[in-house]
Parts: sequence; structure tokens; C-alpha cells
Amino acid sequence: MLMRFAVVLLSLLAAPVACGQGMIERYQAGTHYFEIQPPQPGPSDGKVEVVEVFSYGCIHCAEFQPAVDKWHAAMPAEASFRYLPATFRPDFALLARGFYAAEALGVVERTHQPLFNAIFAERKQFATIEELADWYATQGVKRDDFLAAAKSFAVETKLARAGKQVQAYGVDGTPNVVVAGKYRVSGSSAQGYDKVFDVVSFLVAKEAAAAKAAKTASAQPAS
Repeated sequence: MLMRFAVVLLSLLAAPVACGQGMIERYQAGTHYFEIQPPQPGPSDGKVEVVEVFSYGCIHCAEFQPAVDKWHAAMPAEASFRYLPATFRPDFALLARGFYAAEALGVVERTHQPLFNAIFAERKQFATIEELADWYATQGVKRDDFLAAAKSFAVETKLARAGKQVQAYGVDGTPNVVVAGKYRVSGSSAQGYDKVFDVVSFLVAKEAAAAKAAKTASAQPAS
């Protein structure tokens, strides 16, 4: 009876390990995602931060947006999400300025997809911040408010920080998704944009489990 109990207990203990090994075998560093060295700090709220590095000027980002929306709407409770606009091209930098102005005015949610549509479906082009302000005005944003935000010190600071973050993440193309400041996933690494969030979800679960284990260990009394 004791022998049978021991066998059952060992099988139960081995099951999570086997499951974890299966996950590791399915998605491997250097193949399906890349480790960021050194890891970059994230928010202190205990969430696993997921960051999409994107640009409104990137057609792949426009095509990827439905997958972003789907995952964001159903993301696990232990995750958080934010956009990080890339600035490594002049046109990207202009659109990034517009993004941060829209963020300051609280209108990103209702202008995000329409701006992709304007650029890639309606073939609109923006060469100056004033032209971009004209477009935001068609979305119900006061032109003067947009320009004031776009030229503010706060937006200048965010643009500078964004450039440094994108570089620190090792991103040289868009879209890329960064998890916990430690891992970077691209369409090519995930073997298709439709598989990016499969890898992202795996990494979120991995980080959440590690955080939970660390918390449990720290709560244990010293022997």
C-alpha cells in the first residue's frame, strides 16, 4: 500500500515538470524568441509587461493589429500591455510624435486603427506635424490641442526615451513584441505573425510562474 502511494505521489510531482519541459521544447530561446541582454526594467506593479514596438508607417504592423487587439482583449490577469512607437526613421519619428500627443490627450484607443486605415487604405501621407494635426482634427481632436501636446516637453521626453528603449530591446524592425523586458518576439522568430502571441503567452506564463515561485520561496521561514 505504501509502495503504491509512493508511485502515485511521484507521478503527480513529475507531471508539472514534464509539462514545463514540453513548453520549453516547443518554444526555445534563440529560435522562437530572443533573450534581451541585459534585461530591461519594467513597471513595479507586479504585472508581466508586454510591449508592442510598432509604427503607423509599417504595413506589417497594420496587418498585425487584429492579432494585437485579439490578444489584448483576452490577455491574462497577470499581464499588462502598452505600445512603444519606433523612431528609427524620420517618418516613423513623426508618427511616434503623433502617437504620444494622442496619448497625452487620451484619444489613442479611438484613433489607433483609423490612422492605420488612413495610411494604408486611404493612402494618406503625412510630411509634417501640422498635416498630422489636420488628420487628428477629422477624428474630433482639437487641432491646437494636438499641436500643443505634440510640441510639449513631455512628448519630447517620451520620444527620447522611446528611442533608447527600442535600441535597448535590440529591435531593428517592426512589429516586435517584448515580454518582461527580457524576451523579444518577431514574426520571423515565431514562424509567422499569426504565431507571435502563442510565443508571447508562453513567455508571460513562464514569467508569472517564476514570480510566483520566487514569492513563495521568500515567504518560507529560514531553516
